[in-house]
Amino acid sequence: MLKREQKSFQLLFLVLSNACVLLSLCSLVSPSRPPLTHRPPPTFNLLTSSDATALLAFKSKADPSNHLHFSSASHFCHWEGVKCVGQKVVRLVLQSLDLGGVFAQDTLSLLDQLRVLSLQNNSLTGLIPNLSGLINLKSLFLDGNYFTGPFPPSISFLHRLRTLDFSHNNLSGPIPTWLSKQDRFYYLRLDWNRFNGTIPPLNQSALRTFDVSGNNLSGAIPVTPTLLHFGPSSFAFNPGLCGEIIGKECNPKEPFFGPTVSVVNAPPPTVAELGQSAHVHGVDNLISQPYKKKQNRTAVIIGFSSGVFLLIGSLACFLMAVKKQRNSKKKDLSTPVMALDTVVTAEAAAEMQIEQEKELEEKVKRVQVMQVAKSGNLMFCAGEKQLYTLDQLMTASAELLGRGSIGTTYKAVLDNRLIVSVKRLDASKMAAGTNKEAFERHMESVGGLRHPNLVPLRAYFQAKEERLLVYDYQPNGSLFSLIHGSKSSRAKPLHWTSCLKIAEDIAQGLSYIHQAWRLVHGNLKASNVLLGPDFEACITDYCLSILADPSNSHENPDSTAFRAPETRNSNHQPSPKSDVYAFGILLLELLTGKPPSQHPFLEPNDIVNWVRSIREDDGGEDNRMSMLLEVATVCSSISPEQRPTMWQVLKMLQELKEIVLMEDIDQLDPGSGRS
Repeated sequence: MLKREQKSFQLLFLVLSNACVLLSLCSLVSPSRPPLTHRPPPTFNLLTSSDATALLAFKSKADPSNHLHFSSASHFCHWEGVKCVGQKVVRLVLQSLDLGGVFAQDTLSLLDQLRVLSLQNNSLTGLIPNLSGLINLKSLFLDGNYFTGPFPPSISFLHRLRTLDFSHNNLSGPIPTWLSKQDRFYYLRLDWNRFNGTIPPLNQSALRTFDVSGNNLSGAIPVTPTLLHFGPSSFAFNPGLCGEIIGKECNPKEPFFGPTVSVVNAPPPTVAELGQSAHVHGVDNLISQPYKKKQNRTAVIIGFSSGVFLLIGSLACFLMAVKKQRNSKKKDLSTPVMALDTVVTAEAAAEMQIEQEKELEEKVKRVQVMQVAKSGNLMFCAGEKQLYTLDQLMTASAELLGRGSIGTTYKAVLDNRLIVSVKRLDASKMAAGTNKEAFERHMESVGGLRHPNLVPLRAYFQAKEERLLVYDYQPNGSLFSLIHGSKSSRAKPLHWTSCLKIAEDIAQGLSYIHQAWRLVHGNLKASNVLLGPDFEACITDYCLSILADPSNSHENPDSTAFRAPETRNSNHQPSPKSDVYAFGILLLELLTGKPPSQHPFLEPNDIVNWVRSIREDDGGEDNRMSMLLEVATVCSSISPEQRPTMWQVLKMLQELKEIVLMEDIDQLDPGSGRS
């Protein structure tokens, strides 16, 4: 037995020895070949990943101009816009890359671990493909493209989806009712498409952002606790919508513009009466000069239209009184001679007054005829329906809102309870070469601007030197009032998240003006940013600087601080880069709560320390605030060449917003797998 085991051991030793010899010979034949354990994995293994295949398939159809840099020379997890956990793509952000192809079927939908997908602000066309394979998707941004077709039904299978943005596309058809069952929605934007039909009864308690404006929706807006949180701006520019939320009856019993109802008690002044132009004995301008009455309150003034009716009524009453006196005289023959003389004298004075009032009435009628002949028509912009007449506008009760560098603004309440804002341009501050034709051409361009963050110009009017602009009325005042308020009501700056939201709103509006229309605001400042029904920031007084005479500008120090250095010489017109400078100053005002005249002249690093010293309470958000401050600093660079474009500024703010949004989502839903 022992001999057999020894023989087996000897045989095994011989085999092992031969194997060692063979290995040594192999190493001699190829001495430069590294050991097997140190060889790099072959490149083709990376590209055979299903995620890499999906990314390449998407690029082949979506990027015909080859703007997207996906290269086999590097690992796909290091490609542009790609973020992985392990070997799986969890985040794909391909924004503003001018992708001009289609979002092909069975490409990105194969990324089964994807959490965030953003293709916003490209030029993708065609239908949105079936996305039901993205079972872990939480945020989907396809806004700012040219997608067509219906709302993609595959969205109903994405049960983890919380953020959805299809805005600014060409999608059509109804908004599906099953959206109301997607109870995890946090952010839903479908604005500026071609959706029609009714709005589903959305009632998700988590919904914080919602917008369906700029579509062809109709019918009553469902009154649900969730939809009641959103103001009229979320439903604007849908002429067929009605209901309690937007304050429009679905079945009105009377026309929207009914007959004028006379007010017995002392009415507020009218738009016509608040202006300063016309005189009774010869009118060259449209708006009548107000009569002055010494009172503690603002004088109550009677305009031409009301004046004529009051004059006729006064004459009638006076004639009746005189007639009554005559009748009583005939009946009472025993009146003393002295009393008779008094009556006769009173009658003579009355007849003289009647003649004077008749003459005045004729003059008033002549003035009105002159006004009608000179007034022309109220011109409505961008295909707007004529919802009111010039006469209704001029007889509306008015309230002074403020005086600006180019004119005076009033709040006007029309007889149908419609409220508008009327800006009366000051002829003495207008550029000399602004004739009627040039003014109309410019107003047609400005009146064509339509964006959620611009106060829309609805109509304009001019007669000789009289020029009026009619805007939507914004109910929540100006950004200037929100920032500064009173010393007792606002002791510290706005929270940085409010600053970010307001900044993005303003950047959206400015970027639209610059890119879509190649125009310039020219006078951006806190008082020219108004707050809409939902406290969204809306820019006003845009594109009017070209009409102003620069030699007549006498601005206060705060207004001067918004002007870029290169435009402080009256010979230099505002430009998009000067708007960017003003935006940077405005952002600093937002962050500090200090008016621009109190901003010190500091280096960028010193500005950061200065702002931090003011915002001591935001220590926990210091990093986020610093990123926002960097945007303000680069925008307010002295050199125009060093400033970004407004589009680039918007992208910076949106990236910061996305970081914040994803962090907030992770706090609400920990363990989401986001990298």
